[in-house]
Amino acid sequence: MAARWWRWRRGCSWRPAARSPGPGSPGCAGPPGPRAAADARAQMSYFNLVKSITFAFRNIYGLSRFHHTTPGVCCCSKIQSGEKYTDPFKLGWRDLKGLYEDIKKELFISTTELKEMSEYYFDGKGKALRPVIVVLMARACNVHHSNSRDVKASQRSIALIAEMIHTATLVHDDVIDDARSRRGKHTVNKIWGEKKAVLAGDLILSAASIALARIGNTTIISILTQVIEDLVRGEFLQLGSKEDENERFAHYLEKTFKKTASLIANSCKAVSVLGCPDPVVHEIAYQYGRNVGMAFQLIDDVLDFTASSKQMGKPTSTDLKLGLATGPVLFACRQFPEMNAMIMRRFSLPGDVDRARQCVLQSDGVQQTTYLAQQYCHEAIREISKLRPSPERDALIQLSEIVLTREK
Repeated sequence: MAARWWRWRRGCSWRPAARSPGPGSPGCAGPPGPRAAADARAQMSYFNLVKSITFAFRNIYGLSRFHHTTPGVCCCSKIQSGEKYTDPFKLGWRDLKGLYEDIKKELFISTTELKEMSEYYFDGKGKALRPVIVVLMARACNVHHSNSRDVKASQRSIALIAEMIHTATLVHDDVIDDARSRRGKHTVNKIWGEKKAVLAGDLILSAASIALARIGNTTIISILTQVIEDLVRGEFLQLGSKEDENERFAHYLEKTFKKTASLIANSCKAVSVLGCPDPVVHEIAYQYGRNVGMAFQLIDDVLDFTASSKQMGKPTSTDLKLGLATGPVLFACRQFPEMNAMIMRRFSLPGDVDRARQCVLQSDGVQQTTYLAQQYCHEAIREISKLRPSPERDALIQLSEIVLTREK
């Protein structure tokens, strides 16, 4: 399947990301012009072929089993609930007041140094994207099921747990990658050393596990423990590579799901289970989180080439220096075949990193990866649009746009 996709990719050219829709654009009023219709068909063909890769990992990238009958929505679509639109982060933070204070209560520790390490990243300076998505999904599912916009205490706990798991992985990743800065400040391992950083990450993860057990729902425990397994397996996938270039892209997508998208997908599923008994809704929530998570990481991989260190709050070109071939690199090697040898030796020779970066920027690798992220966002919007209209559902649609256009 991967071979089929690469053969198609070889003969295609990149199409720019959708701009504000005008006449003839998907999801907008008025008959589409011939060029818009052709572009739409090409986009669907592209994404269907990408789906054929992910179908090989059905239990991971499984597509929704439920037929979608509502009209397709583009990333720039207008809000459909009829209510005044609120910024998604402002809307989400209504249920997240005291988020970091509550996390610190879960991390109640008597040892001063361990307390400082464990609380280091819970300073309110992160994006908090995951907790925002989780509480918005909780409300959207509650509205869909019972027309209630209240977030249950157990659903809010999932938002805390998701942020704790995410932060624990950041601490551990920084040790593995020997990272020196994150969010514009020194990493835990830079300040306290690798051994203590590992223990701090373990402590955050154990506190998240205790909070999860306190919910008292075995289904929820099973859903979120799958995330921890995926994170470990994803890290092992990142340590390896595939010699065959067709398998390499499927390997990259699988790793991306396990390391990034699984947490968002399963957290969304968890709050839907807590708020609604309908398995169709559970699948919608999962698929939205999966697609947004994939798009988020694809854009993160793009920003590693296009953003400055100041914008990102951490060094750029990090993936190449770590020997990792991400989306922009894999697309670029179709135009620069000499990159295949660099990928297999993990950019270890002098000059490899600079040469690979130059090839990526001279190729359409960044554009192709951005376009693929856009298609994942289209799929996320298609899924979430199946829910009953609400400000929270519309905010989740808008978050897909924010994921695509973020600069850090």
